[in-house]
Amino acid sequence: MNASDRISADKHTPMMQQYLRIKADYPDLMLFYRMGDFYELFFEDAERAARLLGITLTQRGASAGQAIKMAGVPYHAADQYLAKLVKLGESVAICEQVGDPATSKGPVERKVQRIVTPGTLTDAELLPEKTERPLLALNVFQHRKGVVLGLAWLSLSSGRLRLTELMMDERNLSSRLRHELERIAPAEILVDARAADLLNSSNSPRPTQVADWHFEIPAARKALCEQLGVVTLAGYGADALEAAIGAAGALLLYARNTQGKQLKHVTGLQVEREDEFIGIDAATRRNLELTEPLRGSDTASPTLFSLLDHCRTAMGSRLLRHWLHHAPRDQITAQSRHSAIEFLIQGNVSEAVTELLASVPDIERISTRIALLSARPRDLSALRAGLQQLPALQQALSAATSLGMPDLIEQTRTSLATPDESLALLERAIAPEPAAMIRDGGVIAQGYDTELDELRSLSENAGQFLVDLETRERERTGITNLRVEYNKVHGFYIEVTHGQVAKVPDDYRRRQTLKNAERYITPELKAFEDKALSAQDRALTREKHLYETLLQALAVHISELQRVAQAVSLLDVLVSLASHAARHQWCKPQLVEQAGIHIAQGRHPVVETVIERFIANDCQLTTDRRLLLITGPNMGGKSTYMRQLALITLLAYMGSYVPALEANIGPIDRIFTRIGAADDLASGHSTFMVEMMESAAILNGASERSLVLMDEVGRGTSTFDGLALAWAIATALLQETRCFTLFATHYFELTQLPQRHLGCANVHLSAVEHKDSIVFLHAVQEGPASQSYGLQVAQLAGVPTTVIRAARRHLALLEAQSTRSEGQFDLFSMESMASAPEPDSPASSVMPDETQPNEMLLNALAEIDPDQLSPRDALDALYRLKRLADDSNADQ
Repeated sequence: MNASDRISADKHTPMMQQYLRIKADYPDLMLFYRMGDFYELFFEDAERAARLLGITLTQRGASAGQAIKMAGVPYHAADQYLAKLVKLGESVAICEQVGDPATSKGPVERKVQRIVTPGTLTDAELLPEKTERPLLALNVFQHRKGVVLGLAWLSLSSGRLRLTELMMDERNLSSRLRHELERIAPAEILVDARAADLLNSSNSPRPTQVADWHFEIPAARKALCEQLGVVTLAGYGADALEAAIGAAGALLLYARNTQGKQLKHVTGLQVEREDEFIGIDAATRRNLELTEPLRGSDTASPTLFSLLDHCRTAMGSRLLRHWLHHAPRDQITAQSRHSAIEFLIQGNVSEAVTELLASVPDIERISTRIALLSARPRDLSALRAGLQQLPALQQALSAATSLGMPDLIEQTRTSLATPDESLALLERAIAPEPAAMIRDGGVIAQGYDTELDELRSLSENAGQFLVDLETRERERTGITNLRVEYNKVHGFYIEVTHGQVAKVPDDYRRRQTLKNAERYITPELKAFEDKALSAQDRALTREKHLYETLLQALAVHISELQRVAQAVSLLDVLVSLASHAARHQWCKPQLVEQAGIHIAQGRHPVVETVIERFIANDCQLTTDRRLLLITGPNMGGKSTYMRQLALITLLAYMGSYVPALEANIGPIDRIFTRIGAADDLASGHSTFMVEMMESAAILNGASERSLVLMDEVGRGTSTFDGLALAWAIATALLQETRCFTLFATHYFELTQLPQRHLGCANVHLSAVEHKDSIVFLHAVQEGPASQSYGLQVAQLAGVPTTVIRAARRHLALLEAQSTRSEGQFDLFSMESMASAPEPDSPASSVMPDETQPNEMLLNALAEIDPDQLSPRDALDALYRLKRLADDSNADQ
């Protein structure tokens, strides 16, 4: 029986009727229903919560003949359960008691106060510290030129609202959407009916579907203008982005409904253009391991983000993550960051600034909670401590002004100006060490409010008042054994033994008669009782009122707090990058207008920190040298060499120093990678299909200013198919796309490309053989490699010796079959294709006698292990081989 069926029944208890009415408004959400010290869940919600949270499912009583299944969590521990549910993608409605149980004749009045969904989190306990969890709305328009994709996303915890619009062919819609979703990484996606079908077909996260009218453009435009306090969106460059405006309208409506209040901290709008950042598709983000390890987020493998993140504030870490995924194409932005890092290194101010930043809390998220009136007392005490560091931060930056302060540092220093009114209010209002929750009291500072101080004094000094009263009454009455006491039943009283009753004054009023004594109350004691017994409750009520008023007063200064948060996070990232660059001898890159990439002694930023000695290598790409064909042994360092070039380029445009001796980089619009092998079983795509899809995306999307990394293209199919595809793809990148390309391969036939096409060059990763083993030198040298050393690598991997020997025998046979006197066999020459035997001819399986090797001779040779032979044994083996050779010649 569902909630809508149950609500029609009149046989339920009043409390269950109330529950069912509220649940009917939120049928798809779990309902946390406050009952005393617990949040209870009933019926299907209870069963689901018990399964997901591992809590006890009970059954108590019945309502309308139905057994009531229920489960509950303590209200003071609710956050940890909410965090687990949100991580599992669940949304929860929080229903609180808003009525007074003492005055309620029926069930206590309850209302849903807030809704917790994966994309609308603001509580520190529910949010990952170093990651944004944006809420995204998706709007799809059909246009005569194709499909318009409108995206709007809001990080509710920071107040940042962004829009973008993409025009594309319908055939590319699914892949482009997947790339954008991976870039934005939303925690929750809002869609209408059409967009829901699109997401379901692209293996995207499960969406939250809302009514189509939420995306109506006129209402959305009005809502967006009202939120920003403007009459037109032209100033933001968003006036013509109708699909994105529709998405933003749905976004704001949903966010307001979940929070139950206006979003005062959402005061700005940023429009992202398709050509604003260096394009990085989903495959490239994974292959370069920017923020997530290639083998999954559960592994402890280092990433570029984990390497660079020396930030002392959580908001700095989040900004660094954003920079890694949004490197601007505009060289001026990156160059201003380079200059700021140079200033911090040369001025030697990073250490002092880092120490000060350690005392600064997450002002960005605290500001949001202030705006939503949900900040906790320790949020405010931490904010106070952080704001108190701002003058020292400004002073630390000013200490190196003799070097000439770059514009970015000067702007940051100015933005670090202390919001004096906010700080003064916090210093006056908040206790030095406030309680964790306002319900516990002890949050408002002594001296901030006279009425609160009096109430606290009454509550805290009741004992002293009673002692003083007892002393005075003994002196006034002459009753030496008179006592002033208190109990919970009768309250305060004056106790006099029966033998002293005659001395009792007229203003004493009898309260209780005991066997041996009488208990009295006086007007003075009654007045004190009224004050004292209610003082604690009244003090707590007063404190809650003052705290709410304080949050409202601070909310007026949200824009100032956000300005400080942005300046602190920017400074934190710059100091983090400067510290890392100085520690690891990174250099300041030069971004130039001339096309090309020149790296001297480049290193992989992550790998160099995890191995003892990293071999640095040069890379030279120019308009006359656009494609480097990279050969060399497995494990020789080809993939590392390719990835380090992409990471150095990305770091330079992000605004960081780079791991190299020197770096000169021209304009770059996109970075593509085709590295590694993995299937996509969920989409029904094999390893080779995924490889070809990624290759197709590169061929269709790359331009002359793109950097492309292609690693072992064609290995997922037959040798000749793979070789033919690799040849054709390399040729297309070289002649048609004309992008800058690193093309690694084990197809040695491809090393002839430089002889046939200008702009192509061979390089290889060197290695040397020692006996039957191999030593990788990891040095990049001009020219092609001589071999792949596959068997030696297999031996290093622990493949059994018997298998290696068998492989050597078969390798000798294959090499004997393919060797020609004129050099390496050319699969692409007309001569070789003309002389190739027909598949069904005898020559295709049996070689002529004059070239057929003697199998007995090869087997005997394969069985010899030179390292294990003494000089005498070696001589005997040589004679044995000679006899076998003679016998073979005699037979022929």
